[in-house]
Amino acid sequence: MEREINDIDRSIYDFRYEETDEKFFRIESGLSEEIVRKISEEKGDPEWMREFRLKSLETYNRLRVPNWGPDISGLDMANISSYVRPKTKMSGEWKDVPDDIKDTFEKLGIPKAERESLAGVGAQYDSELVYHNVKNEVLKEGVIYTDFESALKSEEWGGMVREYFMTLVKPSDHKFAALHGAAWSGGSFVYVPKGVQLSFPLQSYFRLNAKGAGQFEHTLIIVDEGASLHFIEGCSAPKYNVANLHAGCVELFVKRGAHLRYSTIENWSKNMYNLNTKRARVEEDASIEWISGSFGSNVSYLYPESDLVGKNSRAEFTGVTFAGAGQNLDTGAKMIHLAENTSSVINTKSISKGGGISTYRSAVYISKNAKGSKASVSCQSLMLDSESRSDTIPAMTVLTDKADIGHEAKIGRISSDAIFYLMSRGIAEDEARAMIVSGFANPVSKELPLEYAVEMNNLIRLEMKGSL
Repeated sequence: MEREINDIDRSIYDFRYEETDEKFFRIESGLSEEIVRKISEEKGDPEWMREFRLKSLETYNRLRVPNWGPDISGLDMANISSYVRPKTKMSGEWKDVPDDIKDTFEKLGIPKAERESLAGVGAQYDSELVYHNVKNEVLKEGVIYTDFESALKSEEWGGMVREYFMTLVKPSDHKFAALHGAAWSGGSFVYVPKGVQLSFPLQSYFRLNAKGAGQFEHTLIIVDEGASLHFIEGCSAPKYNVANLHAGCVELFVKRGAHLRYSTIENWSKNMYNLNTKRARVEEDASIEWISGSFGSNVSYLYPESDLVGKNSRAEFTGVTFAGAGQNLDTGAKMIHLAENTSSVINTKSISKGGGISTYRSAVYISKNAKGSKASVSCQSLMLDSESRSDTIPAMTVLTDKADIGHEAKIGRISSDAIFYLMSRGIAEDEARAMIVSGFANPVSKELPLEYAVEMNNLIRLEMKGSL
């Protein structure tokens, strides 16, 4: 087992993209009306989108930074470039992707995953997609999976994009949603027609590789009535000595009787400010599952929200975070019950080591119209040393007495008896600790496809060894 850990290709976490004029185009740092207009011009936006960006910028300038959560004073937008584009066009053939970009994604396992288990894959490098491919059998089902810009400009799908874009996550929601509305670039658009049951997942992978840059991809997924989809999102970035920013946005629309599973594995570098916003609208008899593994980043604000707007709708969130030295991960989930007989489950695990800070922050809201609703919250924390910290900050608002609500929280350490038992079976102490932590995170890894579960367990082992 020790040899297996040492054989992991760590160069994936240190890959550098050569910043030369021949290889990429970068808009200057900062955020102003001139810069937003340059982004819009570079993207070839329709008029309505350009106006949307400019209004979002006005909102951004008006709103204040949230006064709760971890300190983000080290983030200065004046030093962040909002748009960085590799000088290559998007390709549908892996062989046509430039070698240096291809090398990054091959180390991340994109080609192998695509061949073996994915119905379609998109790969974004900095601000633009560089690769996108969908299997023929998926296209025959009428499923649309394309880069966001293509959908925006499409005669067939542009109207749907305009109808749904930033209607769940509005620029006025908070400062970084407004930032996203002004500077968004790249991302994915998925539409699954009525009754279509996709048996293999779709995936998007996001790599932020440029120094001092921001990534603002937008993901819009619509799963129509009675349809089913599993979508996997992967994220990574190399480490630099300056701040990088990720402020993406995910909007999920789950129609009547539909089902969506949204899985995320985030492995950001520890100079990253991860200020992502995710939200789902779940209609009658529909359901959503969130599966989340969060590793890396200097600071994270991440609280996926499920709006249960239809009767008998359901939501489940299962997540694990690992906060190592110098990290402050503020994560959780929001469940908003707005209709009768809705149900939600939140099950989170957090691990902290080397002085890392893990904060679980959740909100459960039961409206007066949500009679017969059920909500269950469980958060468990594992601290691996006396320097680390774990906090639980749940909030519950219940406006009807006809609801069933439960909350459980537990904080603990690794049992010395468990370590002794494994060592008595010939397992080294470090590996014994890694095995126990992997077992603690098992509720998340068991919900992922095999190759992603393996990758998550590898990330846990590397975190335990302080190699990330």
